[in-house]
Amino acid sequence: MKAILFPGQGSQKVGMAKNHYDSDANFKKRIDQANDIVGYDLAEIMFEGPQEKLTQTKFTQPAIFTHSVALFEKLNLKPDMVAGHSLGEFSALVAAGVLSFETALDLVSLRGKLMQEAGQQQPGTMAAIIGMDDDVVDRICEEATENTGKPVVSANYNSPGQLVISGDVEAVKKAVELAKEQGCRLAKLLPVSGAFHSPLMEPAYKAFKRRVVEIDFSSAKIPVYSNVTAEGTTEPDIIKENVIFQLTNPVKWTDTLKNMQEEGATDFIEMGPGKVLQGLVKRTLNNVNIEGYE
Repeated sequence: MKAILFPGQGSQKVGMAKNHYDSDANFKKRIDQANDIVGYDLAEIMFEGPQEKLTQTKFTQPAIFTHSVALFEKLNLKPDMVAGHSLGEFSALVAAGVLSFETALDLVSLRGKLMQEAGQQQPGTMAAIIGMDDDVVDRICEEATENTGKPVVSANYNSPGQLVISGDVEAVKKAVELAKEQGCRLAKLLPVSGAFHSPLMEPAYKAFKRRVVEIDFSSAKIPVYSNVTAEGTTEPDIIKENVIFQLTNPVKWTDTLKNMQEEGATDFIEMGPGKVLQGLVKRTLNNVNIEGYE
């Protein structure tokens, strides 16, 4: 069975999708349509940058989403199941027929703006912790929260021994310090504009929820595996709830991949810029085929 995976923030790069835009009329039409929906020249930011602008959350998210969906449509692959890493879940919803491209891009554009604003209102950061078991990192976050009186949580369970933590700057720095003391292989702060998938995203969560509850979600044509539960579903109400809760809850990517394999996936395809998810599949699963399209 074939599983298609859609990347999230961090996979962007200047020049992304330009080769498809220049050579494929339907791909070009999607990008041009995206420009109209977001109300600015998204294509110019994708193709020309500068990098500092492309990495702003409010631009990054629409760029990666548009690239991923347009590429999925171009290749016309027929997956048996889909999942997306954080932002990538919205690409998965379009691929599964839950949302139209237009509706999903409108949500993604809003999500990026709200997350960037939340990061400015309540400054936070994230850090990668490599070479530690999940439960050890969870305990370190609890200890750092107790020590500082400020929140830090596990935000991305990316693959065995590779986690990202998120929260208040002081608390994240304390957790990094504790992880190093307790023998992790690597602990380093990440260059992000906010504490994504943490309680500090609460302002974004509340505003995003107000918009999402107004939208009709269709039943998925194939199972969509949720970041929040790591489980596949085609039920629109469950999918909607998971999309809302995703902002303040961790991305359970390791369990998502394992569940997809247990439920029959043998071929994993990353659809969109970069190769981040291919690497995570390789570190998480055995005896599967892995490829990607950029």
